[in-house]
Amino acid sequence: MGERWDVVIIGGGPGGYVSAIRAAQLGLKVALVEQEHLGGVCLNWGCIPTKALLRNAEVIALLAQGKRFGFTLDGFQADYGAAVKRSRRVAGRLVKGVAALMEKNGVEVVRGVGRVAASGIVEVTTAGDHDAVSLRAGHIIVATGARSRAIPGVPVDGERVLTSRHALALQELPTTAVIVGAGPSGMEFAHIWSTYGTQVTVVEMLPRLLPLEDEEVSAEVERAFKRRKVRTLTSTRVMGVETDGGRALVRLQRDDGDEETLEVEKVLVAIGVRPNSEGLEKVGIELERGWVKVDEMMRTTAPGIYAIGDVTGRLPLAHVASAQGIIAAEAIAGTAPPPLDYDSIPRCTYCQPQVASFGLTAAQARQQGYEVRVGRFPFLPNGKALALGENEGFVKIVADGGSGRLLGAHLVGPGVTELLPELVLARNAALSPEAIFRSVHAHPTLGETLAEAAHGLFGAPIHL
Repeated sequence: MGERWDVVIIGGGPGGYVSAIRAAQLGLKVALVEQEHLGGVCLNWGCIPTKALLRNAEVIALLAQGKRFGFTLDGFQADYGAAVKRSRRVAGRLVKGVAALMEKNGVEVVRGVGRVAASGIVEVTTAGDHDAVSLRAGHIIVATGARSRAIPGVPVDGERVLTSRHALALQELPTTAVIVGAGPSGMEFAHIWSTYGTQVTVVEMLPRLLPLEDEEVSAEVERAFKRRKVRTLTSTRVMGVETDGGRALVRLQRDDGDEETLEVEKVLVAIGVRPNSEGLEKVGIELERGWVKVDEMMRTTAPGIYAIGDVTGRLPLAHVASAQGIIAAEAIAGTAPPPLDYDSIPRCTYCQPQVASFGLTAAQARQQGYEVRVGRFPFLPNGKALALGENEGFVKIVADGGSGRLLGAHLVGPGVTELLPELVLARNAALSPEAIFRSVHAHPTLGETLAEAAHGLFGAPIHL
């Protein structure tokens, strides 16, 4: 380990490992330090295993509509433990794939806990070791990610009060549960657990579910969850949680002062993340409320040290970390990459109905002084949605009336996480909404709603 590396990356998540591959592709000598599993939280305990569980929930929800589709099932049983085992197999396969990519690209994987000791020095310790190994680096990329936030005064015990990582390891679901936080993670678990029969209550301190999404989108999701008997309490705070044997008592207080105590088996805390940035300020890296400050090329305030992913606090999404990782690697290699346009970053929530968006809402665009035009089209008259039996939701496109520039898009409904890339590409390629409408969309497809919404910016959609 006495050799010198062009780049040493701390953290093997979707930011770190992607950055390592890109740096190696550009001819740099790369070492990647990872203390646990390659792929990070996303591949092991986040994005991927939850999507596997969501697929199981989708199948079960479809089977529950047997009468609607003309079939009956006798003696049907859903084995949640089997679903969890499938999710672990899916995650494990991808982790092995990342390891193979490291070997293919000549990236040296160093196992242990890495920390920036000084400019150009990363110290790595392994479990049980007292002496650290020093890696000398021309450049360092910090990709240490983030960890789940806790409710002040409510300790997470892994038995009654859980984080998402605990939740993904459950082999049996509770009969009753409170999920604290109505962001993407909380809503996805609410969908999975309620589909398997758990009586779920979602608690959100802000006025609506998915509070960072368009207001109409939030309202559509709330209606859908209420139809499925999922209780949602917005403008409500958790004042405390007491655990007693096999139950948890959750004390709630609404903004109007009303109080309520819920008795449940499990409490899942899904209120966001906090950065793994401890100690970085000692080497000259400026932090803002714990998040690492970076410029457009992912450079920190310490010479030769970059930071990417959740630890930067820009957008805690796996694909953002990967994009930042590529920029950092290319900047180190001297290729002068274009900066990341955060207004074009896609955001997805995989509950049912799905939610996908990017950019500004109409309200945000007006606040910024744009001449706002909105095109909207529901899934209700869409032939493919009707054939699927999933016709709730809509597509909304926000554009500047003066320039025609796409400012944002907000989708809720069947398969919208797969529809969004067309609109993101149009934004990045500076295409007008007319270009979307004039592009012939195959019939019958869900994608026709995009063309109809784009046409709505110029008048009325054809089929509405």
